[in-house]
Amino acid sequence: MKVCAINGSPKPEGNTAYALSLVLEELEKEGIETQVIQVGGKAIHGCVGCGGCAQTGRCVYEDGLNEHVDLLEQADGILVGTPVYYAGMNGTLKCFLDRAFYSRGRKMRHKVAAAVAAVRRTGGMTALEDINRFFTISEMLVVSSNYWNVIHGSKPGEAQQDLEGQQIMRLLGKNMAWMLKMREMAGQQAGEPEKEKKIGMNFIR
Repeated sequence: MKVCAINGSPKPEGNTAYALSLVLEELEKEGIETQVIQVGGKAIHGCVGCGGCAQTGRCVYEDGLNEHVDLLEQADGILVGTPVYYAGMNGTLKCFLDRAFYSRGRKMRHKVAAAVAAVRRTGGMTALEDINRFFTISEMLVVSSNYWNVIHGSKPGEAQQDLEGQQIMRLLGKNMAWMLKMREMAGQQAGEPEKEKKIGMNFIR
C-alpha cells in the first residue's frame, strides 16, 4: 500500500512538513510506502472551468500538475497538509486541489484520506473543512484523530513544541494505517458498493 502526501506550504521544511512527517512515520512503521509531493511554492494557477478534462480525463494545462495527480491516482491513501494564513487553506493548494479533483475526482473514490493544518493561532478548523470537502464529494474515506488535525507554530520548528499536536499527528497516522488495512480486507471479503452514475440537476433552467 502507498500514501501520497501533498505539502501545500512553500516551506519544504516548515511546520506543515513536520506535521506530515509525523503522520508518515507512523504509516511507514506499518509497512506502508509513503511519498511527499511538494506543491507549495510552485506556480500553479487555478481552474478556468474550460471543461477540457471531461473529454481527456486530464487537465489541459501541462504545468506539472497532471504528473502529480497521476501519483495520487495510483496511491491507496492521500494526506494533504496546509499552512493557514487567512483562516483557510493557502492559495496554491486550493488551485492544485481544484484542478486535481475537477479533472480526476472520480478516480479518488474510496481512497483513504486525511488533512492536516499548521497554524500560528487559529483558522485550522476552516482550513480542514476546505480540504475535507474535496474528500467527501469524491466518496473518500476520511480519517480522524483524537482531536482536530491541527498543529501550532509560527516560525519553522516551533511546531516541535506542540506536544498535543504531535500526538494528534501520530494517532492520525496510526488510524490511517488501520483504515487502509481495513479497506483492503473489506475489498477482499465484501467488495465495494456499486458506483452509481451521477444525477446532476441545475436549479436555474
